[in-house]
Amino acid sequence: MHVTLDTMVDTLKAAAESSRLRILVLLSRGDLTVSDLTEILGQSQPRVSRHLKLLLDAGLIGRYQEGSWAFFRLSDTDSSRDFVQRLVSGVREADAQVVRDLERLAAVKRKRQDRAAEYFSENAASWDRIRSLHVPDRAVEAALLKLVGKRPFQSMLDLGTGTGRLLEIFAPLYRRGVGIDMSREMLTVARANLDKAGVANAQVRQGDIFSPPVERNAFDLVTIHQVLHYLDDPARAIAEAARLLRPAGRLIVVDFAPHNLEFLRDQHAHMRLGFSDRQIADWFAEAGLDLEDSQEFEPRGGNEARLTVKLWLGRDRRLLIADPSNDTLPAKTYPMGETA
Repeated sequence: MHVTLDTMVDTLKAAAESSRLRILVLLSRGDLTVSDLTEILGQSQPRVSRHLKLLLDAGLIGRYQEGSWAFFRLSDTDSSRDFVQRLVSGVREADAQVVRDLERLAAVKRKRQDRAAEYFSENAASWDRIRSLHVPDRAVEAALLKLVGKRPFQSMLDLGTGTGRLLEIFAPLYRRGVGIDMSREMLTVARANLDKAGVANAQVRQGDIFSPPVERNAFDLVTIHQVLHYLDDPARAIAEAARLLRPAGRLIVVDFAPHNLEFLRDQHAHMRLGFSDRQIADWFAEAGLDLEDSQEFEPRGGNEARLTVKLWLGRDRRLLIADPSNDTLPAKTYPMGETA
């Protein structure tokens, strides 16, 4: 993407100030609030807010609301993110000011991890009860990694991200990852987990799975992991997820096969007691996806009160066809089976 000379000069001016460059270095390591940045930089909130506005106006960073909190992140635009990453990579981490900033950033992240640990301890018994009914998570994760493969891709979206685990395991493959969840408590857990794992190319945001705060036609991989059974309209969630895919992008759904464990509905807010292959295939088809794969993971032990985990892979039917005659033009998209 090419920009005008004036635009480039304005962008360079926005970044060419020590406090704003320090902010870019910090945001390259994860999303932060104004309070976080005020604490790290040792500056007043009005002054930090002024720096953030200038960076926002230049398109170098983005902002999103989470309840009463406002989080700041590097821009979602690939060209802006690449520019900032190149810029901050030239800043020496041995610089005394940067060292102090990173030490304070580590302290902010430790506070997040403490809050996450508290939330986990309060809810561990409930989660462990459900985990005991099905195959270990690591077996499903291994299948997911094998299914997606080792080829890098541009962007991933995890709807109902929960602990952020899928963003963590796929982090080596994508350039940009986004997780969406309605629960601020779970977002605290996810941020702490991603920080602990050193994942800097993913961010999590508060949002509704039926109206996620992200752009459409923008993601190579969308995942919905153990979320559909909480929803009153799973078909709508799948349709919305499909709209977020790039041409030929993939949607992976992980959930339970049909079962009759009513206590999950009564005690754990499950609205659906599992899904059949036919249901998922029909919802995929209605959303313009082809069901490419379906895998089943049998429960542990012989007790009938167990859950079978299912994995479904759908692919967007549109083909991405580049025009070889002009590399500067955007690629064209066609429905499957249709050509220019």
